[in-house]
Amino acid sequence: MSYNLLKGKKGIIFGALNDKSIAWKVAERAVEEGAEIVLTNMAVSIRMGTINELADKCGAKVIAADATSVEDLENLFDETMKHFGGKIDFVLHSIGSSPNVRKSRTYDDLDYGFLQKTLDISAISFHKMIQVARKKDAINDWGSIVALSYIAAQRTLYGYNDMADAKALLESIARSFGYIYGREKKIRINTVSQSPTPTTAGSGVFGFDGLLDFADRMSPLGNATADDCADYVVMLFSDLTRKVTMQNLYHDGGFSSMGMSRNAMNVYNKSLEMEYNDVKHKEE
Repeated sequence: MSYNLLKGKKGIIFGALNDKSIAWKVAERAVEEGAEIVLTNMAVSIRMGTINELADKCGAKVIAADATSVEDLENLFDETMKHFGGKIDFVLHSIGSSPNVRKSRTYDDLDYGFLQKTLDISAISFHKMIQVARKKDAINDWGSIVALSYIAAQRTLYGYNDMADAKALLESIARSFGYIYGREKKIRINTVSQSPTPTTAGSGVFGFDGLLDFADRMSPLGNATADDCADYVVMLFSDLTRKVTMQNLYHDGGFSSMGMSRNAMNVYNKSLEMEYNDVKHKEE
């Protein structure tokens, strides 16, 4: 159902790769709500993914850009404003990658060159994107910038590795730039801390299936899906949230407020019972 929340608005969606991507779902919902969009990703990701299918469906222009390259970002914003004939109203940063995770390097044995890449791709690119947009005055007053985060920025989750450091930096950038951009242009900047979601990138985290199941058992509303997240992000793009900024907003079915749920406790108790029976069997 469409509510015309973004009627007349224009924006850039970073990070759509395929139909599993949260950015893909956000792009679809934004267009359903009346927005016009530009899609962007690295040239290699555009070739490997199916973003052109999304572009055809949404009537969107695709502009290749490496979000870690200031030069590419400058070209992206210039070409986008040329395409739309003016400024934009919203931006989604949905970018994250860890070479250490891909190479199975544990947190206590990181490759520091890989760590620099993790931080640059997953967090510093957010700063670069905002800085370029601000210098080019590319976003209309009362615009909205959203980045996707995860609760590992605040809590230790086994296997999330150096991506946790990247998400913590991402959220800090949102607060620091949120003050500057809000004071000057009333532009709001927020992060959305989403449930674990089976995207192409997320599924690469060690033990992801177990994490997905645990979070779903812990959350009173269950895990938020990519489609659910798209609804939430569209609301943050809309004028309904004009006074929400510098926030890390949990969109996780209540997981972030839980200590232990009945479902998770039941599984834990069954595991203890199995362990007890195994020990007893060995003793006999």
